[in-house]
Amino acid sequence: MPREDDLDGQFDLIVEGLRRDVRRLRQQVEKFQRAYQKRAEAQSRASGSPDETSQRAFRRMKQLQLAISHIESSAAYLGGTGMEPQREDDQEQLVTVAQRVLESLEAERERLYRDVHDGPAQVLANAMFEVEYLERIADRATGEARTALKTELNNLKGQFRSSLDAVRGMIYDLRPPVLSELGLAGAIRNYATESQARYGLRVDCHLDAGDTGLEPTQELAIYRVMQEALQNVHKHGQATTVGIVWQRSKDQWVMHCTDDGVGFDIVKVARRQRSVGLLAMRERAELIGARLQVQSTPGQGTAVTLLLPLRSEKEGDALGR
Repeated sequence: MPREDDLDGQFDLIVEGLRRDVRRLRQQVEKFQRAYQKRAEAQSRASGSPDETSQRAFRRMKQLQLAISHIESSAAYLGGTGMEPQREDDQEQLVTVAQRVLESLEAERERLYRDVHDGPAQVLANAMFEVEYLERIADRATGEARTALKTELNNLKGQFRSSLDAVRGMIYDLRPPVLSELGLAGAIRNYATESQARYGLRVDCHLDAGDTGLEPTQELAIYRVMQEALQNVHKHGQATTVGIVWQRSKDQWVMHCTDDGVGFDIVKVARRQRSVGLLAMRERAELIGARLQVQSTPGQGTAVTLLLPLRSEKEGDALGR
């Protein structure tokens, strides 16, 4: 160990320790990468497309690879064998990774939209036509047989109609909004109106209309966070009223989604491995440089807040590339 007054020796000891830690971290990242590749290959053979866990693992692998490369660069710089890290390049690389991840998420949604639209939705619609045809045939029967057939066919048609409505709702959720035409505020209002009709919720909107100055990837991520928040209210909140606020403050954009539902214990939910909705919202927010805050208490509703700091002109140019 170097003496207390041996500053050069202490510096060298710190750098050497950092190098050892970096080598160990690199080995862990490579182990994570091998595990991901093994899972992805097995899933490709089984189903041909990655599931949500694999997609999340891919995003995290890219984040780890980017982080370890930055740490290695910094260690080399401290050891005198590398160049000083370039912050602008790092920022542009982070933005590029975020854009690709968001693009892959939307591409997967588009694929699912086509598959559901051309598959289950068409099958259920055709089944409805078949039941109506059988109802016309049943009209020719007499007595108790006619009554029994009409009752069973009516029940069957009701089940098909309910399933078809659910599938059409899924298709609507998967379809990406035309933000370039509606604007973010218009797209949020449009989805809020649809949610009122589908779920029987009252949705009060207070939205700053007009150009946001945000990039398309940012607007789409914000829209998806709002969408997930409303779906969580419907699935778990047991609420009657939801409030959505989208406004610009001095140095950031803010979105609030609040409800008067049953609420939940945040600590317990955070411990669950399958709190997919909250995880998806948080990851989307982080990918565009935003922060997501979730506040809830059992019996007192839930509030989801997204805070997106306004970027400087230089940062905006980088995101646009």
